[in-house]
Formats: sequence, structure tokens, C-alpha cells
Amino acid sequence: MELENNTQISKFILLGFSEEPELKPLIFGSFLAMYLVTVLGNLLIIMVVSSDSRLHTPMYFFLSNLSFVDICFTSTTIPNMLWNIQTQSKVITYEGCITQMYFHILFAGLDDVLLAVMAYDRYVAICHPLQYMVIMSPQLYGLLVLLSWIMNIMYSLLHSLMVLRLSFCSDLEIHHFFCELSQVIQLSCSDTFLNNIVIYFSTVLFGGSPFAGIIYSYSKIVSSITGIASAQGKYKAFSTCASHLSVVSLFYGTILGVYLSSAVTHSSHTSAIASVMYTVVMPMLNPFIYSLRNKDIKRSLNRFYLGMPGIKLPVTRKK
Repeated sequence: MELENNTQISKFILLGFSEEPELKPLIFGSFLAMYLVTVLGNLLIIMVVSSDSRLHTPMYFFLSNLSFVDICFTSTTIPNMLWNIQTQSKVITYEGCITQMYFHILFAGLDDVLLAVMAYDRYVAICHPLQYMVIMSPQLYGLLVLLSWIMNIMYSLLHSLMVLRLSFCSDLEIHHFFCELSQVIQLSCSDTFLNNIVIYFSTVLFGGSPFAGIIYSYSKIVSSITGIASAQGKYKAFSTCASHLSVVSLFYGTILGVYLSSAVTHSSHTSAIASVMYTVVMPMLNPFIYSLRNKDIKRSLNRFYLGMPGIKLPVTRKK
């Protein structure tokens, strides 16, 4: 088979979910709605945390960063997919594909690392409450976020540069709705052994390390909570990390579902559908999980709405 140099490639074809024209309006409407809810929900979390001085704590600083990353995460894939459906085009340029892949890896990795950082924050708050403000100083939590960005920028740059060295065949159809790393590598006519080694090694290092940190933090948290004598004290301690634990379970559960579906069915279409869970559904649900299960966020939302011009919430009279 004749090889085509990667500098001569001008475009990839994103096949998406369905070839049936009657399903495209439904897919467009569903993803547009989910994208708008994701952006507005996470943007609201950022605005509430920024506007309320009571929420200027490490936990909510990390939460606002997570919300920003979730907005960026969905924005790397969904707008391009909606544009392709609207214009009835499946084409994405070679440069656009590499750029999309870079930012998708970047923000997915940031999600992972930020969840680990938030787990550490909950560990310090529950296991070392008297030293919390000393340990979680502004310098430390600012440094943790900065290191998260630097580490994942280098991580995504490594994968992107590894793809740039590949040559591709004439068949450039990607059975996905975005340029997913493994799908792009499968199209290469070059030897991808080194790429696969880098993927496996970096997944264990950059994916496994944050997960191990989360497991360790929550093992210490559970041990500390079980040592609390009163049931009310146990509930109060657990409630401070319930929202984060829900998001962690959703994040790793959906990613595990994607890999299991790919391993069991070996179907690109099934993998694309499963990927919707962690690329679209999870960032959309995060604001609801934190706002519905967090009393501080709910109180701040009420104050935020009351502070908006022209909006008056009904006053509840105390009996």
C-alpha cells in the first residue's frame, strides 16, 4: 500500500453516530441542549464562587477550576460536531484534527488531576481539620493547580508530537464524532509500536497516579470518619466529600465503561456512544451534583439570584 506523507494530508472524515438523515435533527438538538446546559451550569458555578467571599476557600477554588475545565472539555468536540451536522459536512482538517486531539487530551487529563487534588483537599479537611488553613495555604493550592496545568500541557503535547511523526494511508475515516487519539493512530500506515508504548506508559503514570491518590485519600477519610463517636459528626464529615465522591464515581465509571465497551464489542460505533458519557454527560451533571448536594453552593445561589436586578425570590416566613 502506498504511503502518504503526513505533510500532504489535508483532511480527515468524522463519521459520527449515524448515516440516517432523519436522525440528524434529533442528534443535533440533543447535543446542542446538553452543550448549553453544560456551559451555563458550569459558568454559573464559576460566577457564584467568584462573587461570594464565603466561598473563597481551597475547595471551591478547585471546584471553579474544574467547572472551567469542563466547559473547555466539551467545547473541544461538541461545537465542531454541531457545525458538521448543520453544514452536512464530515470533514475536519489535518491541523484541526491534531489541535482538537491535543486539547481533548489536555482537558481530560486536567479533569483527572483536579479530582485527585480535590480528594487531597478533603483528606486534609477531615483528617487534619485544625491544621487545614495552614496546610492548604493560597500558595499551595495555587501551586497545585499550576502544576496540574503544566503537567497536562506537556502530556498532551507529547501525544500530539508522537502523532505528527506518523504517515497515513488513503483511508482517513474516523469512526467517531471527534479526533480521538487511538482512532487517529489506527489510521496510520507507519509503525505505531512506539505510540502505543507511550500511550500505555503515560496512561498508567498520568491516569493511574491520580486515581491511586484518590483511593489513598478516601481510605484515610473513611478511617477518620469511622473513628468519630457521634452519628451526627460522621454524617457532617461525610457530607463534606459526598459531592466530590459522586463526581469521582461518575468520572471513572464512565471512562471504565468506554474501555470495557471497546474491549468487549470491538465496535467503534459503540465506543463513540460510550464516549458521550465522559465527554458530554459528565461535565453536564457536575454542576447539578455540586449544587444539589452542597448547602454552601445552594445558599450562595440564592444570594446570587437575589443580587441580580429584577429578580425577587419569594420570602419564606418563619413560624
